[in-house]
Amino acid sequence: MTSRNYYIMSADTVVAKWENNELTVINEKLLPLYLKRVHNADMWLETRAIDTHRANSRLLKKALRLKEKDDISTVIHVNGATITDNYWIKPLDSELTYSDVKFSDDYFARLALKGTYDSFNKAANSKHSKTPELTNIGSYEKCWRLIDGRWWMYKSANHEEMFSELFVCKLGQALKMNMAIYERGDKCVKSLDFTDGASVNFEPAMSFMGDNEDYDDVFEKLKEICPKAIPDFVRMIFLDTIVANPDRHTANFGLLRDTKTGELLGLSPIFDHNMALISRGYPKTTTNNDLLIKLFNEFIKHNPECKKYIPTLTEPTIRKVITDLHMRVRTNDVVELVISRYNKIIN
Repeated sequence: MTSRNYYIMSADTVVAKWENNELTVINEKLLPLYLKRVHNADMWLETRAIDTHRANSRLLKKALRLKEKDDISTVIHVNGATITDNYWIKPLDSELTYSDVKFSDDYFARLALKGTYDSFNKAANSKHSKTPELTNIGSYEKCWRLIDGRWWMYKSANHEEMFSELFVCKLGQALKMNMAIYERGDKCVKSLDFTDGASVNFEPAMSFMGDNEDYDDVFEKLKEICPKAIPDFVRMIFLDTIVANPDRHTANFGLLRDTKTGELLGLSPIFDHNMALISRGYPKTTTNNDLLIKLFNEFIKHNPECKKYIPTLTEPTIRKVITDLHMRVRTNDVVELVISRYNKIIN
């Protein structure tokens, strides 16, 4: 695909046209939220590109023999398609359908995750060229694997990162939160695609917030566009606070959206905690100057009606989650870390 003029599609429905650097909206209700905020389709495509700083990203592009390796060209190679939504692009003179561009194999998964020379050589000699890895965003080496007809994200992780990701997932489940499903893998964690093959669309918060992750600002925007997401949003930032997760940003949370009507359904399942808890070592004792605790408590002071969404946490709950994981960690230190942070929350 060489033309930079194209239709923006939702499955087989045309939602907009990008021609001569001008966006013409055809179906407002199905338009990606990013394009409602920023009327630039090329900029939208750039947000869908694999992180160029990942070493395996460079190997992947080399194996695919991409002549142009900039973000837009990379995404165009797979018509802008991703696993977690049904948006894509097609040239203005094309007869392509969604079934033509929707991913059906994980041939490049090993190269994207492991980056071994054998996987590079195998990929380089393949006739395959379409891969969801080119639109698999994020800074960690990762891949999509297709298992029994369902997509799983595999993300590289050491022992501490793996424990942190799995612990937070299981703790959230114990507290009745809407969590993405995580399981232990071989030097990685794996997570089930919560869109079930784009049966719903995932709209990252970046689409409607840009880079602004301020709790109060997100809260006000959710009140405007999707009030039903507010309880889960409050629980998410509460969980981030008690497990010391500093990496919540507008690309790793968002909303689910009906693919047929465009209706916003609620917050997506909570995911991405591999920088939380003990992933960077065992944090020191919580202080009164802890930024995450300060930010959450300020949010609750500004929005006291949100207190009712904060779940109750007990030490036995934390210990049971750790025991059930069967992973070697300093249990008492983890318990002390989480419960001490919880005790500093306004409730």
